Amino acid sequence: MRTQSSATTANSIAVPAPRESRSLGTVQALLGVIAFSLTFPSTAWGLESFGPWSLVAVRGVLAALVAGGCLLALRVRLPARRQLAGLAVVAAGVVLGFPMLTTLALETSTTAHAAVVVGLLPLTTAVFSALRTGARPSRRFWLAAVAGAVAVIAFTLGQSGGALTVADGYLFAALLVCAAGYTEGGRLARVMPGWQVIGWALVLCLPLSVPAAAVALAHEPVHLTGHGIAGLLWVALGSQFLGLVVWYRGMAAIGIPRASQLQLAQPLLTLVWSALLLGEHFTAAAPLTAVAVLVCIAVTQRS
Repeated sequence: MRTQSSATTANSIAVPAPRESRSLGTVQALLGVIAFSLTFPSTAWGLESFGPWSLVAVRGVLAALVAGGCLLALRVRLPARRQLAGLAVVAAGVVLGFPMLTTLALETSTTAHAAVVVGLLPLTTAVFSALRTGARPSRRFWLAAVAGAVAVIAFTLGQSGGALTVADGYLFAALLVCAAGYTEGGRLARVMPGWQVIGWALVLCLPLSVPAAAVALAHEPVHLTGHGIAGLLWVALGSQFLGLVVWYRGMAAIGIPRASQLQLAQPLLTLVWSALLLGEHFTAAAPLTAVAVLVCIAVTQRS
């Protein structure tokens, strides 16, 4: 395997994405949001069969095996040395930090309450992007982003009775590490395919995830059920790999700030999945919030 050439990197940054590419990027980012919206319900299912540490470690190993197999089969070049630091941030944020912190939160929190962290994630990612990449969205973008975040947070807190739980510490920590991982991954996806970004990040974590899985499985009870296995497979392959593949491709095509705001729809989708898969309930405020969020998304995409 060879390192990527600097000429290829320079050309990838210099050529702007055409309109068709931006449209495809929006679709890809939306597919990522749909995949992510199933993460919390799938995690709740996975916790029926596995302990929190086992679930996170095993999902990382499974996703890394699939990603590593694809990298080997396609004889993908090794990432350049200058890209390793960014890949480490992606690995720490979206491969290790976010899954572990949200899984711990879901032991004592409902998926509806956990959706609070996703309600803030789009705005936080836009802020990280502005600080890291120098992106400067318009004032209208920021107003719409804040309005969307407020609408989602108000709705999700209303669903949980307005109470703050011990799990909130995990959730807000997950928010920060995930926003950093999204920003760095979106930046890297401009110079290497999105699936390679998450693929290499997963592979980098194997020296940690394999022994962690062995230790966790030896100390936490395992009671295999259909729900537990389905939840594990989805968070490993759907959320951890395939969802991030299309998400990073979308971010590279339409920009990190615009892509991040599409995630305003994620908490509402999560609540729908939670009702269908877990039997959780939400009020008639859901469609009103959905309309408000869609308006905010439309404004951010046009800004």
